Amino acid sequence: MEKASKAEKVKTIQNKIISHGKKTFEDTLIIFRDALTFIVDVVDREFDALEHLSTKEAVPAVERLIHRTKTNPHPKYDFSSKFYKFPSYFRRSAISKALGIVKSHRSNLKNWEKERGQALDEGKKFKKKPPVLRIDHEAFPVFYKGNMFKRLSENQAQIKVYKNGDWVWETITFQTKNLKNRGITDWRESNPIIVKKGKKYFIHFSYSKKIKLKNTKLENQVIVAVDLGLTNSAVCSVMLSDGTVIGRKFINQPIEKDRMKSKINKLKKAQRQSGWISASNYWRRINGLQKHIIFNTASEIIKFAEKHHADVIVFEYLGKMKMPKDYDGAKKLRHKLHHWCKIGIQNKVEQMAHYRGMRIRRVNAKNTSALAFDGSGEVKRNNKRDLATFPNGKVYHADLNASYNIGARYFIREFLKSFSEKKRLQWEAKVPSLAARTRQTLSSLISLHQAMNTEGVTLA
Repeated sequence: MEKASKAEKVKTIQNKIISHGKKTFEDTLIIFRDALTFIVDVVDREFDALEHLSTKEAVPAVERLIHRTKTNPHPKYDFSSKFYKFPSYFRRSAISKALGIVKSHRSNLKNWEKERGQALDEGKKFKKKPPVLRIDHEAFPVFYKGNMFKRLSENQAQIKVYKNGDWVWETITFQTKNLKNRGITDWRESNPIIVKKGKKYFIHFSYSKKIKLKNTKLENQVIVAVDLGLTNSAVCSVMLSDGTVIGRKFINQPIEKDRMKSKINKLKKAQRQSGWISASNYWRRINGLQKHIIFNTASEIIKFAEKHHADVIVFEYLGKMKMPKDYDGAKKLRHKLHHWCKIGIQNKVEQMAHYRGMRIRRVNAKNTSALAFDGSGEVKRNNKRDLATFPNGKVYHADLNASYNIGARYFIREFLKSFSEKKRLQWEAKVPSLAARTRQTLSSLISLHQAMNTEGVTLA
């Protein structure tokens, strides 16, 4: 029997505003950000009194400190005079944002103080600077339906903006997107946000829905194990719970990678010749190629998983980026971009998988590439790093070998979790390679499955 759980998923649709020029909403953004700056300062000053309140309790508490009313004629901070007729929904939105900003800062400050204290107690030097509260923020206001936003048609709406010193209703026309193609026709639409990108303005609509994620019985699960390798963007293998591999896929973008390598080399050459330069044109092209690699890889992984009706997609834990000591210049930058690309692929796949009810799991990455999947020991890789030679002489694709071990570690972990500590130790005695998680391979899973079959063990 399958259990079902739900995950709240959100998609944001960006619609370009085509009826107004670049300066139409400038005053609205300026006054909203000025109000946010004012409120951030107030929240920071009064944080000791607000710290233990929930957001629902804190918003009216801050309002009493800044907003003048008949029942509150003399607030401690005179917000009303500076921001005359400021819409109440914008004010509450700014208060919520300010509370989040200050709470985040205080949390970071507390972590810094703890880290500093530990370093000093151990007699170490501590050079890390304390976090600073930023007062100014490039935030965008939320236009609450009914009070700040009224939809007139599919591509037209009225929004309340600050214009000529007053708050007035302005009719806007915007491009529309096909919600059916995005599979969100039955999703709940949230209040829109006006966002400035460059010289253009967009109205963003967020759509949310609770999506069922299946917990298929472990022995019936089909998983896709993914290795984000060195020579390929991703190598995938479809695996069953007994270790049987029923599908493989290699994903790569050699043309885009060659172009990116060329751009990185040119960027570093220009920086060597001219010192530090922003090189926005180079970075725009590099980021564009990186984005294409991330989206294309994630899309291909999801297509492959859908084809095989996968329940779970398994990755390695990436951990912190470790820079080899002999890396510098273009080589160092390529290493950074490769790590950021892996993070981007995992995040994008997780988002896309959840839309389809699939789960994401991660396993310990240590030795997944270094150990042969057949349990024969450590492999030797060739200069191109794409082939691995096993101790028994077998030559195999290095990233595919790693993907087998990734999938095996997921199943081993889930099987052992279902047993008591005593039973788990018994299985480890029968299959010694299970004891150290960093030494587990596909061979370990197959041996565990055979031992379980011999004992006649079935999972409830």
